[in-house]
Amino acid sequence: MPTTMPSPESHTVATPQPDPLRILVIDDDRALTARMALDLKGLGCQVNVASTPDAAIAYLRDQAYDLAFCDVRLDEHDGLTLLPRLIAANTNLHIVVMTAFASFETAVQAMKAGAADYLPKPFQQNQVRELLTQVRERRRVALRLSEYERDGAQAPVDLGSSSSAMRAAIETTTRAAQADIPVLLRGENGTGKSLFAQALHRGSARHAGPFVTVNCPSLSDELMTSELFGHVKGSFTGAIADQKGKVEVAEGGTLFLDELGDLTPTVQAKLLRFLQEQRYERLGDTRTRQADVRIVAATNRDLEAAVAEGRFRQDLLYRLNVVEITLPPLRERQEDIIPLASSLLIGFAAAANVQAHELSPAARQLLLTYPWPGNVRELRNELQRITVLWPSRTIEPEAFSPRVRGQSDTSPVLGGDFSIDAIEAEHIRKVLARTDTFETAAKVLGIEPSTLWRKRQRLGL
Repeated sequence: MPTTMPSPESHTVATPQPDPLRILVIDDDRALTARMALDLKGLGCQVNVASTPDAAIAYLRDQAYDLAFCDVRLDEHDGLTLLPRLIAANTNLHIVVMTAFASFETAVQAMKAGAADYLPKPFQQNQVRELLTQVRERRRVALRLSEYERDGAQAPVDLGSSSSAMRAAIETTTRAAQADIPVLLRGENGTGKSLFAQALHRGSARHAGPFVTVNCPSLSDELMTSELFGHVKGSFTGAIADQKGKVEVAEGGTLFLDELGDLTPTVQAKLLRFLQEQRYERLGDTRTRQADVRIVAATNRDLEAAVAEGRFRQDLLYRLNVVEITLPPLRERQEDIIPLASSLLIGFAAAANVQAHELSPAARQLLLTYPWPGNVRELRNELQRITVLWPSRTIEPEAFSPRVRGQSDTSPVLGGDFSIDAIEAEHIRKVLARTDTFETAAKVLGIEPSTLWRKRQRLGL
């Protein structure tokens, strides 16, 4: 199981266990429903069974469900006509249509009626397991999004990880959060240093205080001094009134110094004095002030090299580097890429109130072979754009920017070392990507839509 970092929405480090999925099985086949109920309960779900539309609606009015399996034929009733009623009773319900009479036309009708998935009978338990995994992930992300909306904050990237390097960083963060000492976060741009800084604050005794960020670009000495410590009226051109600095604003909380490797020597000296004495003066002022803040700093630079070159103070590095946490780049966390991408897609879909996209096998391979120089930030931006612009529910390599595709061209080619299935899958994928409708794609391929539907299932598209 992935290790979960203390989330910024809570100052506690314990992660509550999620409630079991609540599932409603709607089918008049008693043997099937008994077997499904037994299997689903064995997978840790709470299950109820309804054999008629009225019974199903009664269950939904009584409590909320996460997932409903609904047969297309319910005795004399048409299961597809029931779907709008199910959605009206529970707008967040994930509906999976089941039928022993699978056809392309039935699948299209089911999706138009509001079904999220289509499951032809007979089906295997691994198919049900995969559906449960998707629904659990949707529920988990939706819960985090709702919590952030409630708190008026921006939802972060999920920091859960199967990478040993990232798990070590998460464990160190969990422990360091509770100690009121400086922390230095190291890592490339886009690895999540600001999110770890927020988690350090939320997991600390200062969680009720402010979390204040200072970006440390190459500003002039007086402007950066003003940014940190404030200024008095007339201290420099444009200083038309007294102004508090970020140190004063962060009183009782955490001050996050982002990319502090860009600080000038003059500002480094003033920051060192503040770290030693917790005292400072506003720019242009003689009054000495005190502040009680915790310092968390981040850098993508080699500060030891900067010290050797005389560009960064060694004593300041020692003061900031009491606890060091190094965040690995995404290319070194391959086991996290697909789960992270899936989580992001679900989160973006929930925020946009649309159905989540899914990654095709070729798209997954693309994600794993691209080096992601921009790390999680680059992955996030790619998937957010795709959520808005990609018309198909299944994401293909063509959905990604030319930059990503250009460095990760793994598409099968005629005459290469690829199977017939791989060549066929690639051809079908590209035709589907450039055509507007399923029927048009089938016409281009010279096959019936129902044949195309079966090929998609067989080839995992």
